[in-house]
Amino acid sequence: MKLTDFLAALETVAPAALAMAGDNIGLLVGPDHDEVAAVLVALDCTPVTAAEAKDLGADLLLAHHPVFFNGVKRFLPDDPETAGPYILARHGIGLVAAHTNLDAAEGGVNDALARTLGVRDAVPFGSDGMGRAGALETPMTLCDFAAFVADKLSAAVRVCAEADRLVSRVALIGGAAGERFPEAIAAGADVFVTGECKHHHALAAAALGLAVVDAGHYETENVALAPLIKRLQDLTPGVQYHLTRREKPCLGKL
Repeated sequence: MKLTDFLAALETVAPAALAMAGDNIGLLVGPDHDEVAAVLVALDCTPVTAAEAKDLGADLLLAHHPVFFNGVKRFLPDDPETAGPYILARHGIGLVAAHTNLDAAEGGVNDALARTLGVRDAVPFGSDGMGRAGALETPMTLCDFAAFVADKLSAAVRVCAEADRLVSRVALIGGAAGERFPEAIAAGADVFVTGECKHHHALAAAALGLAVVDAGHYETENVALAPLIKRLQDLTPGVQYHLTRREKPCLGKL
């Protein structure tokens, strides 16, 4: 498949128009050839995933998180910002990012997170439609819900609110979105699941009656990678996709 056809297929799944302003999505490192036969899918382009792409003979690394946000002035193998892309470039492998466009897209990160957590009838919320809000099949205490989230995401979760509080309507945004708790309240939620929430945001949310479950950035987004591969496979017959086996949460459990 031609690179342009692959990018067109990705546009169908995660339209660029859904990305937040300034997000660095799309083709970030060009491969040294135009044919795409194998793609590694991961959350980040790091030396670990870049080496994995090389070892697999991949033509592209499709990452959720972009690189080069702030303007790169040096392209070095030992600079954390460029070490992964440096490996890709040396071996002629391309890098493509689908970030907030995949977060907001139908069937994207937050829909996958809602399905994983059993949130029914999930609908978009927020000015950008990125979040999802819906109902649990059965109300449960915050303590039980947090344990459920931890199990489903294989995560070490943190909560803010009374453990015995009943929760039934869930708002969720994968990744770092704790500051968006007012939008979760406006969506009628009584618990907000996100990947990162600062201390003062969690306290403010709890004071306004919203419980918070901080379930980890990696864990709340990783659930979207396998569904992404499935959708792309349907659109790009002949392309072989590999879900990363080497990438691990940088703040995982010991």
